[in-house]
Amino acid sequence: MQFFHSPLFLAVQQANIFPDSKTFADALPTSSWSHVCALYDEQQPIGEALTTFISTHFTFAPKPELESLGEVANVREYIHTLWGKLARPPTQEDQGSLLALPYPYTVPGGRFNEIYYWDSYFTALGLIDHGNVEQVANMLDNFVELIKQFGHVPNGNRSYYVSRSQPPICALMVDLLWPYYHADKQWVSRVCNALEREYAFWMAKEEAPFGGRVVVMPCGAKLNRYWDNDPSPRPESYKEDVLEAQHLSISEQHSLYRHLRAACESGWDFSSRWLANPAKLDTIRTCDIVPVDLNALMYQLETTLATCFAHLNNDTKSLHFSALAKGRKRLINKYFWNRECGQYVDWIHSDAKQSSVHSLATVVPMFVGVCNDAQALLISQALESKFLHQGGLVTTAIDSGQQWDTPNGWAPLQWFAVAGLLKYDHVDLAFDIAGRWLDMIEQSFAKSGCLLEKYNVCEPDALAGGGEYTVQQGFGWTNGVTSRFYELFKMKNSPDVLEGLFQNAMPALGE
Repeated sequence: MQFFHSPLFLAVQQANIFPDSKTFADALPTSSWSHVCALYDEQQPIGEALTTFISTHFTFAPKPELESLGEVANVREYIHTLWGKLARPPTQEDQGSLLALPYPYTVPGGRFNEIYYWDSYFTALGLIDHGNVEQVANMLDNFVELIKQFGHVPNGNRSYYVSRSQPPICALMVDLLWPYYHADKQWVSRVCNALEREYAFWMAKEEAPFGGRVVVMPCGAKLNRYWDNDPSPRPESYKEDVLEAQHLSISEQHSLYRHLRAACESGWDFSSRWLANPAKLDTIRTCDIVPVDLNALMYQLETTLATCFAHLNNDTKSLHFSALAKGRKRLINKYFWNRECGQYVDWIHSDAKQSSVHSLATVVPMFVGVCNDAQALLISQALESKFLHQGGLVTTAIDSGQQWDTPNGWAPLQWFAVAGLLKYDHVDLAFDIAGRWLDMIEQSFAKSGCLLEKYNVCEPDALAGGGEYTVQQGFGWTNGVTSRFYELFKMKNSPDVLEGLFQNAMPALGE
């Protein structure tokens, strides 16, 4: 990590040599970082000399040649062919900022040429549909190894991502793989130990004044938020962060950088969910917010741990995590449920009140099963009246210019919504959303010949906007969710739709 604070790194990022700050953060030195930094300190190149210095002492990984797929007949064939292009072999040792991984893995595509934590669950849906269960198992095994090394799964396998994680989806990966491996008690024990350590990471209480990822609620109970201990500009977005903070005092800059990093941990970078003023990114306050979707996923983690420990005949720990899950379920409905709008919303702990921002995070409690039938009905009505557009579900009702807002729709949130609706038997709306998404994907594919990271679901003929980079081609989670929606339509006329959808789910305790 020292390299990312070196005079060389700062000089290159501030010189705008590369249009994307991530390019140099991912560069490979031709010798050691320390040697190249020493040469820079000795020579002090500027201008064209700095550009020459970089080209001499660094190499850059080529972007995947997705254009080399050749002629593919349709979206399904494209997805089928692309999985091989997005697969990566084990990384035996650290390579520049790229962290070693002992098992093969699948990347999202485009500028994202490393494994990403929460992306991997949605990618896994499609890999399983493709029959590649082994690759999903490999990816989970990589997460287990990263937890052993760092105590958590970093945002991605880059050294500059280690200070933060992403939405905890290891439990969902275990759920997907349960039917294939649950008879192997060693496998269950290994993943259970990893999940327990990941849980400890999220529940670790730091000393005041910061507090880490744990928030004490007004009733004295504890819930979770997104966080990053490092109050410095993100190496992969260095110039963007410095520019955003240039008018602030040093202490205000540190606060801004931490909020930006925490939003990256959320996966929603960036959204009006985190902004006091949706029109101004410098009003970001991610660490002041207790997010409903994170706490729903923490509930899933607790219930998965309870099931794993029961499977291992450890009744003490099973009962412990079961009790934690029941307590969190009560807290989710106490602090996040808003009866007036019929949705779950975030809690702003700095103001001790609910957020006024309505977002698709409302579907995650439904996805993990913490709402009742009446709440699920109200959520379904809100989805239909406030979020549903021609191409699927929009992320929020706010057009802020940020990429996790109107008019954009994202594959992972479509999946959480559709699967959650099916869980509560809102079948017609679930298939309506999935069908709109597939229609949009196929129309877009007919024009572009590829799948993208995100889509404008309000005007499918227009490209999605916002964000710190151009729309990326690939794309892991779009491929995975789209594949799973195709599978759902194969089951549409079957009386066992729910059974088919959750055929890879772990049994609930007591079943």
